[in-house]
Amino acid sequence: MSAVLAIDVHALIDRGPVGRLQKLVLLFGFCIITLEGFDISVMSFIAPVLKQQWQIGNHALGAVLSVTQAGLALGALTAGPLADRFGRKVVVLVSIVAFGLLTLATALATDLGWLILVRLLVGFAIGSVVPNTVTLVSEYMPERIQAFSVALIICAVALSGTCGGFLSAVMIPRFGWQSVLILGGVLPLLLVPVLMMQLPESVRFLVVRQAPAARIHAIIDRMAPGAATAQAVFVLPVEPAQPSAIRTVLSAKYRFGSLMLWTAYFAALFASNILSGWLPTLMKESGYSLSNAATLAGIYQAGGVIGSLVLGWAMDRGNAHKVPPLAYFASGALLCGLSASYHVFSLIAVQAFLLGFCLIGAISGANALSAVFHPTAARATGSCWMHGAGRWGALLSILAGAQMLELGWDAADVFRSLIVPAVLAGLALLAKSRHRLGPLAD
Repeated sequence: MSAVLAIDVHALIDRGPVGRLQKLVLLFGFCIITLEGFDISVMSFIAPVLKQQWQIGNHALGAVLSVTQAGLALGALTAGPLADRFGRKVVVLVSIVAFGLLTLATALATDLGWLILVRLLVGFAIGSVVPNTVTLVSEYMPERIQAFSVALIICAVALSGTCGGFLSAVMIPRFGWQSVLILGGVLPLLLVPVLMMQLPESVRFLVVRQAPAARIHAIIDRMAPGAATAQAVFVLPVEPAQPSAIRTVLSAKYRFGSLMLWTAYFAALFASNILSGWLPTLMKESGYSLSNAATLAGIYQAGGVIGSLVLGWAMDRGNAHKVPPLAYFASGALLCGLSASYHVFSLIAVQAFLLGFCLIGAISGANALSAVFHPTAARATGSCWMHGAGRWGALLSILAGAQMLELGWDAADVFRSLIVPAVLAGLALLAKSRHRLGPLAD
């Protein structure tokens, strides 16, 4: 009688090469987040057209953008526990179908009330996509490239915003504002059948949930052919059992670290969204041309893409807990510099790039920290709730940015005010670093 072989799935993933299946999971994660980001960003390009055609004011448009952020926050808070119970893949797929259909419904909107309602529902559906996709991808990646892998798929958000801008510029004048929404609804629906057939459920989740061995074996065979015999059983390092994912996240062991992650993400998204949403307006009102103002916004986003990749790489090769807080502190210093030199285009261009590098890069790094902080059984809840906290920060940024301009603040005032949330985010992650748990702990 042959001996039963026990295979540690964590060790198999961590010590083995990155195989075809893992690369496919990474590619699918990038595609999913690209489509999610396109749907979110496209409303900002549609807004001026709606304002003209529907004869609505800025407050009405602000309500549309705000309600989407509120939906994102509520969706993230709801979907985490569901993904820890039913699986990351099934929740992501349901969310993609929902936001695809609801985006098509947005194209049918004929009045402001319908638009606000459907964008709230779109936000709710999309709220689970990024954190659960990050969770799924991170659970297939070895520790040595985990932070970089998360950073890579998060970069899809910036790419989708760029694509949304170019496509909107071409499609809206020719086919109307509804055309980009139809595109944004059809593409995710077309992707769903491919994901159903090719995207695997998290194998770590399946082991924790004690799924049938045959189901786990099929995934292991795709990931590492020949690594498991037919009689093999699959295990993970022992994690203390908790009654539920929610109680795990809020337990004494994880509560402080969770709160610090939420605080950091809230503060960071508050600062970054004010810059992303109001930087062109601030620069234009400071005397720059519309072209230069838009260029600075693009430079800021480009810095974020490069910063996400570089800081993710640095986290995998250094002290992962120190890189994001240091980047947040550097963001505070750069904001101080911007407040003093924003009248010189060459200086502000360099500083805008570096600010995007540090601030957006650190936000990406926080996603990697969250993905490895909580145990497998509560990882989706922890990641989703951190995103939910961040979305409330993004919602507040919409209101705060408008109020700052209403009060007559200039660019220097806004930059100085954002030093506070940037430093707060760094302090929160430093405090969390004293409460290290999970694979990235030193």
